[in-house]
Parts: sequence; C-alpha cells; structure tokens
Amino acid sequence: MADWLSVGDTASRSLTLTSESVATFAELSGDYNPLHFDEDFAAGTSFGRLVVQGGLTTGLLHALVAMDMPGPGTVFLSQNWKFTAPVFIGDTITGHAEVLSVHDSKPVCQLSVRVERQDGETVLEGETWCYTFHPDGS
Repeated sequence: MADWLSVGDTASRSLTLTSESVATFAELSGDYNPLHFDEDFAAGTSFGRLVVQGGLTTGLLHALVAMDMPGPGTVFLSQNWKFTAPVFIGDTITGHAEVLSVHDSKPVCQLSVRVERQDGETVLEGETWCYTFHPDGS
C-alpha cells in the first residue's frame, strides 16, 4: 500500500469564483447569507464587500483530493482547517496539498492543505486524513 503515494508529494488546483458560483452554491446548500448577496450589508462589515461562501473554498479542496491527489476514489476521513482571510467574488483561489504521512497497510494518507488567493494571501490552512478506494478492492 505504501507505494501509491509518498511523503512530500504535492498537488494543486485553481478556481475562479463568480457571482454565478455563489448563486449556484446557495441554490444547492441554502446558504443565502447577506454577506454573499447584499452589497450594502457586506459593505458595513469588516469585509467591506461581498464574500463567497466558505463551502466554495473548501469545495476546491474536495476536488483536489478527489481528482488530483490522492485522486479518484478518495474520500475525507477528517478535516481540520481554519479560514484565515476572506475570498471575494472574482478571486481566483488555488488549493495546495502535500502528503505528510502514508499508512503502511491501508490506503490512508495525511495531507497538509492550504488555499490562497491570486494575491498570495492564504485564506485557509489545515490538514486532513483521506482514504482512497481502489477498483481492485484494496
């Protein structure tokens, strides 16, 4: 099992968030917080303008883990992350993952994760444990 990933392996994936992204996520999740839709409300907060739902930021990590590394068949076992800065409509965010550990006998790995805006500011950081189902049943 230990040869499917190696400590230090990395992957990244980017996404540009639009008002359509925010509307679609709200339709799917029910998150119509005025921070995402009411410009006057958002202007009166420390953000100063509309922000995207945190689920869109973490969704990028879901895609990264499921499609890039470890890849198809992967699910999260646990997540421990914190939001460190807002993401605004129009921002391009990039998720990064690095393998911290790989279980010797199970398709389980620990990843360090980070998401940053196009200006280089980190907007989310943390770690996660993942399990990868393989087509051969392993």
